[in-house]
Amino acid sequence: MNKAELIEELALRAGLKKQKAKKVLDAYMEIVTEKMSEKEEIALIGFGTFIPRAQSTRLARNPKTGEPVQIPERTTVKFKPGKFLLEAINKKD
Repeated sequence: MNKAELIEELALRAGLKKQKAKKVLDAYMEIVTEKMSEKEEIALIGFGTFIPRAQSTRLARNPKTGEPVQIPERTTVKFKPGKFLLEAINKKD
């Protein structure tokens, strides 16, 4: 599912016009981006938690040349799924 398809589904399920659903999704993505850049966790009970995580400098290899490359320190995001999400995706029919 891409962003356009998500907006369409969100509009349908929430009874919104597509323009309104797009604004809601864009606002959500802005908030998540802002809070992640501030290294703040976002917990959506039952769905999951977005956790900013520091990655230290590490050595990797350029796949074309095989030459060692230093990857600088950075922050990444880990998603830890919640109980209800895990139950829903692992439900046996």
